[in-house]
Amino acid sequence: MSTEPVLPELDATGLARFMWRQLTSMRTALILLIMLGVAAVPGSLIPQRTQNPMAVRQYFIDSPELARWIERFSGFAVYSSPWFSAIYILLFISLIGCVLPRTFEHFKAMRALPPLTPRNLSRMESFQEFKGTGQELTDAQSWFKKARFRVRVEGNNISAEKGYLRETGNLLFHLSLILILIGVSVGSLFGMRGEAIVSKGERFISVPTSYDTLSFGKLVHEDSLQPFIIEVIDFNAKYDALTNAPQDYTATVRVTNPGEKTSTIKLLKVNSPLTFGNTRVYLQANGYSPIVTVRDSTGQVALQGPVPFLPQDGNLRSIGSIKVPDADPQIGFVASFLPTFARDAKQGGISVFPEALDPKLLFSIWEGDLGLDTGAPQSVYRIDTSKMKRIGLSSLKPGETFSYPQGSITFETFVPWVNLQIVDDPGKSYALYGAIAAILGLLASLFGRRRRIWIRITSSGVVEVAGLAKNGAPGLDAEIENFVKYLRREI
Repeated sequence: MSTEPVLPELDATGLARFMWRQLTSMRTALILLIMLGVAAVPGSLIPQRTQNPMAVRQYFIDSPELARWIERFSGFAVYSSPWFSAIYILLFISLIGCVLPRTFEHFKAMRALPPLTPRNLSRMESFQEFKGTGQELTDAQSWFKKARFRVRVEGNNISAEKGYLRETGNLLFHLSLILILIGVSVGSLFGMRGEAIVSKGERFISVPTSYDTLSFGKLVHEDSLQPFIIEVIDFNAKYDALTNAPQDYTATVRVTNPGEKTSTIKLLKVNSPLTFGNTRVYLQANGYSPIVTVRDSTGQVALQGPVPFLPQDGNLRSIGSIKVPDADPQIGFVASFLPTFARDAKQGGISVFPEALDPKLLFSIWEGDLGLDTGAPQSVYRIDTSKMKRIGLSSLKPGETFSYPQGSITFETFVPWVNLQIVDDPGKSYALYGAIAAILGLLASLFGRRRRIWIRITSSGVVEVAGLAKNGAPGLDAEIENFVKYLRREI
């Protein structure tokens, strides 16, 4: 009577060991990598609160029920959500647990001697035999040394091995992924990113209230901002007269570093950022700020100064809004700025060149509540006119004035603005070095060829040569052929 074997119960230690082995397997790492890619898709389809809070707010207005469900699953903050972080951390642990043991084993194997010569070389690949002269072992050692083989000599047998670069490259590639993950983690925990639009003649002071957008890593706060002052003295843009394509952007700025009483004049270009400690300031974009003066019905100035407009195409056709909350009643201008004005039969007013050769300001005037007192965030470039009344429509060139019953608007002139991107990413160097190492490792794993070659001299003086190419790498037959020719002194 047969009895079935009784398996012992799995205790807590055994269960933990089993779960660790499953987590650190290459299959699990690949599954987690795919899951991370899939989990990142909602972040590109759904507006993210850190990047576009206005779009998120509009989402709640248009589809409140759907927006609430998306909010429950952290859909408006995908990359900082618990479930995305869980996949990210598990992938990080899986790669470390999978790659590091393999790395240690690989380096042990690299330091070990090649395997012994098989008894029957005739069963190996590229087997050849010929009558020897007795000098073949000495010549073989010389050839192996020139070809950088690791050699093991046992009596009348020599075992040589080469090509660990392939596995080294494979491991380097995976270790580089860990370094990239570390760089991304450091950047998300200790980094900072902000943007600010600064018109010509204005100053930007690095304090939280001066930024248009500002986000910090999870472990840093506003006190970590690098203090500095940038004043935009001038901005010059060069465009191709035939294609309208930009050729060069140059901003002349006056920079005041922290702790210094004197300032210096510097040039800021697209690929030449300013550096303040670990913080870099990039020239990201440019546009125009019309300078307007708005007066109320009594002639008092209700608003005066530059108003940044947002470019919509390559010819810098720009849209913007001029909000006058101090007027009674409140007034808003829904406007477009055209650097080089032209009229199209279908589109109406357009710009045909990005440089301001014939500028014109087109606008409609709206009366009513601007909604600035509700506390809800709104775009500085747009006005919600659903509860307002249009009272005028006109256009102006620099120096012209348009009057309406509630006041007047004067288009004084215009100045260029630049968009400064301020970035402090302490993990970018790790990510860069990891990416470079990953490319080198991938190239090594693709072009490296691991092979073994054996040579034996039998008691009858016959020389036997054979080889073995791991993973079926090509080129072994040609290498054996050259080796045999060298032994027979044919080359």
